[in-house]
Parts: sequence; C-alpha cells; structure tokens
Amino acid sequence: MNWISDVVRPRIKTLFKRETPDNLWIKCPDTGQMVFHKDVEANLWVIPGSNHHLRMGAQDRLASVFDAGFEEIALPDVVADPLKFRDEKRYVDRLKENRAKTGMQDAVRVAVGPVGGIDVTVAVQDFAFMGGSLGMAAGEAIVVAAETARTRATPFVLFVASGGARMQEGILSLMQMPRTTVALRRLKEAGLPYIVVLTHPTTGGVSASYAMLGDIHIAEPGAVIGFAGARVIEQTIREKLPEGFQRAEYLKEHGMVDMVVDRRELKGTLVTLVRLLTKAPALEIEAAPQPAGVSLEKRAGAAPLAIERPEGDGDEPAEAPDANVRSEPAAAETARG
Repeated sequence: MNWISDVVRPRIKTLFKRETPDNLWIKCPDTGQMVFHKDVEANLWVIPGSNHHLRMGAQDRLASVFDAGFEEIALPDVVADPLKFRDEKRYVDRLKENRAKTGMQDAVRVAVGPVGGIDVTVAVQDFAFMGGSLGMAAGEAIVVAAETARTRATPFVLFVASGGARMQEGILSLMQMPRTTVALRRLKEAGLPYIVVLTHPTTGGVSASYAMLGDIHIAEPGAVIGFAGARVIEQTIREKLPEGFQRAEYLKEHGMVDMVVDRRELKGTLVTLVRLLTKAPALEIEAAPQPAGVSLEKRAGAAPLAIERPEGDGDEPAEAPDANVRSEPAAAETARG
C-alpha cells in the first residue's frame, strides 16, 4: 500500500512536484555544450567555454555600457501601419506581438549616461523586435539619438543589430536611410565622435547607411556583416566564397572594420576611444604597491637596487666593507708576491 497516493489528499500531492524552468540551460550553437543559464547571463551572454557571442537584449546592453544609471530618451510616436500592410498576419498585429514579447515600442532604445566618466548618447537596436528591422519608428529613434548627442555635445555610440529595412513599410522604411545619414552628417559637422558597434547580424539597408558611417567601427567576434546574404552572392557570381566571408574577422583583415573586440572588453575599449576622441585626460590608474623591504631609489655611489630586511627579521645585516681596506687573503697574496 502506497500511503502517499492512497491516503494523502490530492491537494497535498502538489507539495511533492518539482517544476524545472524551461530556460535553465543554454546550448552553445558552436560546440553543443550545455551551459547554466545564469552563468551565461553573468558572462554578458558569452558562452564561457567557446566564447560564442549570443544576442544581447537592449536593456542588458545599456546596463553593461553605462557606469551607473542612465536617462532614457523619450521617442516620438509614428504612424503604426501607414500602408495597411498584411501578409500572413496584419502588420499591426505583428507590432502588438513584438511589443508584448520585448516590452519595447520598437526596435531602438536611446539613453544618455556616463561612460568612463563622460556623458555619452547610446542607441541600441534589439534584434528581438522584428529582427531589428529599420522602419519609421526605428529611423526616427536614430535621428533623435543623433540630435540628442548634438544638442548635448556628447559622443554618440550606436549598437547595430538588424536584418535590414522593414518590408511592411515599403518605401517609407527605405527613406530612413537618407534621413539617418543627414542626421549623422550634422553630428559630424558639430565635431562630435560617432562610434558604431556592429553585432550579429548587421545586414541589408542598415549596412548601406548609418552602420557604415562611423568614425570608428567595432565588431563583435563572429558577427555577420554585409549587405546581401552569402548564398545570394554565390548564386549571382556563380563562385564559391572564401571561408569566413562576411564574418567580423574577415572584414577586419580586409579593412572594412577597425577592430574586433570581445564583448567583455568592449566597455573598456569604448572608454578609451571616447576619452581619446574628446581629448579628455586619461583616467588615473593607481600604481601597484611595491613589495615590502624593496627600495628602488638610486643613491650616488650606491647600488641601484638595495634590498632592505624588515625589522626583527633575524640577524643584523653585516656591515659593508670599506673600499680602502683590503681583505686578509688579498693582503697575504700581496706579501707573498
């Protein structure tokens, strides 16, 4: 007789159930390794073993860049569905689904805050919102970000992750390419730095506009960066593309990006670049303490490095011999000669 199943009331049986979260483990796309979700999150969404860079949400990205808190910039509303577009679903329904899933109004968020002690305007494209596609709202957000950087006289850092223009908005989405270009041109005329961080993926019309107009281009390891897809290019030119084509490392070798930086080292790189481009003084680094008992001071007529014993460390050190007094063996040798 099983008293748990036969005697205990059904409402108490729930005490013995253990529910496991669906996202407890993450599988590495490169190696297939199963990694604990919290370990990956604490590592800035980089797989510890393989260093594979997973996609990073806008909120986590902003939190990882700024020193402390940040001020999020309010973005203007745009027409939700100007073309009354419909494919398998209505465009307005897709917007509602993505807003509920991500908690964002559209694919771009803009904030201002300190990075290395200097105020910086940061815009982040989130691939989770309709593939980070460029529409009227996203284009307006980037224009607002550039204007905010210009009016507040701050550097502008843009994290790009997009599949290109949003097809549901047709020509109106393509018009965001020249609009963002003009806004960035005004930022350049003001003499303010514009740094682009290319993340996986950066493709389509985005790579043909603001993603490639920066003063400095940084790419995350393994990011796919290009206009058309590799398969489309192969079918067009009827040739086999080289290994690693359109990857960040390949583009760096061919001069398309300036540097490939690990995400865990990205903030330090941004701090260095921002302070360099704004001609701010370098951050003061505290000198490492010297080991106890070691003096590096040079004295006239003394050895360049003197090792001093700490007090109470055994026998007293022997006195140094006088330069004018020869040792006894040397004196005896002279007498025999």
